[in-house]
Amino acid sequence: MQKDMKNKIALITGASRGLGRSVAKSLAKKGVELILVARTISALEELDDEIKSLGSKSTIVPMDLEDNDSIDVLGGEIHKKWGKLDILVSSAATVGEITPVSHLDPKIWNKVINLNLSVNFRLIRSFEPLLKNSSQSYAIFVSDNNSKSIKPFWAPYNISKLGLENLIKIWKKEIERTNIKAIIFEPGDMKTAMRASFMPGENNKNLNNPEDISEKIIDLIKF
Repeated sequence: MQKDMKNKIALITGASRGLGRSVAKSLAKKGVELILVARTISALEELDDEIKSLGSKSTIVPMDLEDNDSIDVLGGEIHKKWGKLDILVSSAATVGEITPVSHLDPKIWNKVINLNLSVNFRLIRSFEPLLKNSSQSYAIFVSDNNSKSIKPFWAPYNISKLGLENLIKIWKKEIERTNIKAIIFEPGDMKTAMRASFMPGENNKNLNNPEDISEKIIDLIKF
């Protein structure tokens, strides 16, 4: 049975849309105070209003995670204001281009590997001390089961997600004697704007709704 989540602090990346947005709202309903990270300030402000209407509160952080050093700055600010982090949900990701490896723009390769993999390394590096300062904490990283299959044209995305899963598996072993529970979460195919951007015209009738998937994430958190 889940205990009361009031007085818990959660940080969500990719909070302005899709699964990140849905998770933020689900946590707000539990009374969690939220730190919302995304690039689009207007979407963050809209979400902030929704969270207030749910009786919780949030701090919006408009930032580009691809500026890796800004993650360290954010970690310092969280330490100053709250001194801890109880929940981390890393859902920010990008597909890049679906194209043969030999045609891939190096800038796209770097962008996908950075956001989907390197950013998560920086989140771990900056936020592990904050997660340790909680009596019990959860770090949830959104991956993709589809990346385990060898699919032509999807090289940067698949490689970045496979790398992410191995990164988290290694980190889990390193922190197994701590209060941190690291989780790799695979939501399945979802009805999101990101998916629609690379699967135009797809019949989305059988796709998962982010709102339903967010509840599965909440079920993983048992204080």
